[in-house]
Amino acid sequence: MTHTLFPEIQPYQQGMLSVSDLHAIYYEQSGNPNGQPVIFLHGGPGSGCNPGQRRYFDPHHYRIILLDQRGCGHSTPQGEVRDNTIQHLIADMDALRQHLGIERWLVFGGSWGSTLALSYALAYPARATGLILRGIFLSRPSELDWFLHDVQHFFPEAWEKLLSYLPENERHDPLSAFAQHVFSDDPTISEPAAIHWNAFEGSIMTLLPVAATGEHAINTQVELARARVQIHYIKHQCFVGDRNLLAEAASTLQHIPTVIVQGRYDMVCPPLTAHELHQAMPHAELHMVPDAGHSGMEPGTRSALIAATEKFKQA
Repeated sequence: MTHTLFPEIQPYQQGMLSVSDLHAIYYEQSGNPNGQPVIFLHGGPGSGCNPGQRRYFDPHHYRIILLDQRGCGHSTPQGEVRDNTIQHLIADMDALRQHLGIERWLVFGGSWGSTLALSYALAYPARATGLILRGIFLSRPSELDWFLHDVQHFFPEAWEKLLSYLPENERHDPLSAFAQHVFSDDPTISEPAAIHWNAFEGSIMTLLPVAATGEHAINTQVELARARVQIHYIKHQCFVGDRNLLAEAASTLQHIPTVIVQGRYDMVCPPLTAHELHQAMPHAELHMVPDAGHSGMEPGTRSALIAATEKFKQA
């Protein structure tokens, strides 16, 4: 059975939650105010939420909560990397849960959001009624090395385009080079570098190329914030460090119902990690989508994710 997106909806509440002297996070609620609460965790790191993400959930059943992580989207200060680690994001999530008067919620995260979802469940296992995880990423060195080097075996043109932006003497270490450009105080240096950095990931997201839908104005501040937050996290191994999230999940999360959705040809977060997570959590359902890459909006992945949200309505 193929599942399609639910109709477009508008939030019934939008707000800012102050989580420190420096940071305030944007959040919104849509759907059923008295429904089953679900928190959506965006990827990146740095991406922010968008209205289409509300459409994975039946708005008559779910109380749909989206938030922009520190420095992302509408959260302030935009692009701020001080006091911005995964530990801060986990604490922010639980502060938001308490602020909204929610005891337990379903946690939905894709890509970097899957790292954050697992890490939150490990920190607060009693607060997660279930996990829906897509495009699994655990921030291990092998996964970061794939994204920053090995993926060129499949996308040599995209990799060459990424490196071509840099002077030849900086191309041996593209992460450090782009960090230097993106964090420049000169916007004529930082903004084009950010746009170029973000375009690389965008070019390897889907199994098949996505046809252009016309010219769209580029929001340079959004692009810069996204690149700064992502590079900040990658340079610090996403603040996961030497933690073995697979072993922790195996010992702590066996009681939490879990659905894993993974594109077979995901070039951002290759399927090996999803396979290993399923081995660590054999009670979880694993759906390996045979004709999909990384994007959560490819037809097979989208259908599997909506099937998962429908399944959790019965839980």
